Amino acid sequence: MPDDTQDVISGGHLVAKALKAEGVDRIYTLCGGHIIDIYDGCVDEGIEVVDVRHEQVAAHAADGYARITGRPGCAVVTAGPGTTDAVTGVANAFRAESPMLLIGGQGAHTQHKMGSLQDLPHVDMMTPITKFAATVPDTARAADMVSMAFRECYHGAPGPSFLEIPRDVLDAKVPAEKARVPKAGAYRASTRSAGDPEAVEKLADLLVHAEKPAILLGSQVWTTRATEAAVDLVRTLNVPAYMNGAGRGTLPPGDPHHFQLSRRYAFSNADVIVIVGTPFDFRMGYGKRLSPDATVVQIDLDYRTVGKNRDIDLGIVGDVGLVLKSVTEAASGRINGGAAKRKEWLDELRAAERTALDKRLPQLRSDASPIHPYRLVSEINDFLTEDSIYIGDGGDIVTFSGQVVQPKSPGHWMDPGPLGTLGVGVPFVLAAKQARPDKEVVALFGDGAFSLTGWDFETLVRYDLPFVGIVGNNSSMNQIRYGQAVKYGKERERVGNTLGDVPYDRFARMLGGHGEEVRDPADIGPALRRARESGKPSLINVWVDPDAYAPGTMNQTMYK
Repeated sequence: MPDDTQDVISGGHLVAKALKAEGVDRIYTLCGGHIIDIYDGCVDEGIEVVDVRHEQVAAHAADGYARITGRPGCAVVTAGPGTTDAVTGVANAFRAESPMLLIGGQGAHTQHKMGSLQDLPHVDMMTPITKFAATVPDTARAADMVSMAFRECYHGAPGPSFLEIPRDVLDAKVPAEKARVPKAGAYRASTRSAGDPEAVEKLADLLVHAEKPAILLGSQVWTTRATEAAVDLVRTLNVPAYMNGAGRGTLPPGDPHHFQLSRRYAFSNADVIVIVGTPFDFRMGYGKRLSPDATVVQIDLDYRTVGKNRDIDLGIVGDVGLVLKSVTEAASGRINGGAAKRKEWLDELRAAERTALDKRLPQLRSDASPIHPYRLVSEINDFLTEDSIYIGDGGDIVTFSGQVVQPKSPGHWMDPGPLGTLGVGVPFVLAAKQARPDKEVVALFGDGAFSLTGWDFETLVRYDLPFVGIVGNNSSMNQIRYGQAVKYGKERERVGNTLGDVPYDRFARMLGGHGEEVRDPADIGPALRRARESGKPSLINVWVDPDAYAPGTMNQTMYK
């Protein structure tokens, strides 16, 4: 006979205890019968259950939450279509190196292969786009496997994990003494490596003797919270710095070592180029845009990324913050770190920056109507404060913003990352505003991108999460339209890429937010300020010129 006085605990409550131990304070979810015991456990553990309208939004929000907080995000979705809806969010986190856990429901073990409701081979589907994917086989293992999944998120470069939990495993209760609940802080080793000391010394020597060095600070600078180490290196050694991805904002605009518009010039003329925490992918022209005569150094968390697609002269695997700190220490005191002789190089790059800006200035200040996208993103850049987190969600319009918008602080730039996923904007707003309610959130959407996940604007209203949203509306998927025009001619440029003239300002008002329409560029700034003052989720629908394309769109490798 069973002992009715014995303490028992369900699988869902074990999951919640493991989430709590990991520091998860909220889950993003869309409800389903397979997963509700996790909700019950979260209520007991004080974990907020944030319900959204689409599982893709839940997964993107978990990704965004990890980026903002430095702690892993978590999304919980039901089986079958609930899990497949979340695939895009997991894939985006995988390419963006974002640590998150997706928990998916599954039919009961007792109905295995019988055709139960929403039964699919989730683990098979998730394995290629996660660092770890598994089924929880037994209720007593639930907390243990959640901890295991989180641990795998931090193996090498961060990334997502996936667990499916069959309904009978989740709902069953087991004696508490049989369940292993890993203790917070007691099941993960430090992953912070300072790199090979000999390689660090070699890089220090290269930088000391370089005449024209340049450094690119990528997303891993923010992932590893290496801002201080990166800033210290570029200032101590007098090295010009470029930033991409989440590395934007490492140096504030106006800093003498902050460069943006002269990157191609620098990479064509530098004698030492250091690439930190970003792969040689399409954004880097697969490494082909670097001078063949330069000494190229790559620093990354992941051994597999170093030297991929392009030969390098030196590779260092490790925590980029610790590596950069070690390099600075190794170079300091040696011939003034080589810093004194680089004034002419910085002046040369600053001149290239001014030339590029002067060429663009007429468009940045254009009074044309429809509004030139450069004027829109210039107004947004002027609007941002040191506390503004900027989120870009779109194709061509966000490509424009990448050349102009400069976040004022580290960790204040969010874009999908190298998967180029449209639809991240609203879920990133949700995550950013919940994680940092003290920050202003400003999001720029393409009209096509907003339509993918825009219904969760209602979630932002429901949770009272004010933000300033701008839709650059040209009624087109313009990044694709450009490629079609180039490849097939103007007579076929409008196949499959033209959208309706949607008044997104009315959509915002319909859902309880603030909305305005802008057709005159002089009205952009006042509209932005009114949105800020409204204290509501907002959308400013800005009609932009559909025949203006960003240089980054025209230079895309896929159109070459």
